Amino acid sequence: MTTEYRVKLIQQGNIQTLSIPEELTLSTSEVIIRQEDGKLIIEPYKKKSLLEVFANLDDIDEDFPDVDEGLLPLDDIEL
Repeated sequence: MTTEYRVKLIQQGNIQTLSIPEELTLSTSEVIIRQEDGKLIIEPYKKKSLLEVFANLDDIDEDFPDVDEGLLPLDDIEL
């Protein structure tokens, strides 16, 4: 069973705000808000880890240039 709360929207110029009841307080200072089927959905914002970002990148089909071309092998360099 879902608990429902009736809250008032506060209009300040072009911005609407609402007070979230203490029982529904999120443990974050940033959220994602979107509208679906006439409903507002508010979710905690979670930064993606670097691995998650890389996992969602498209494969690269380009050949990378050989940046070491023309350089001596490390073993042949004398100081």
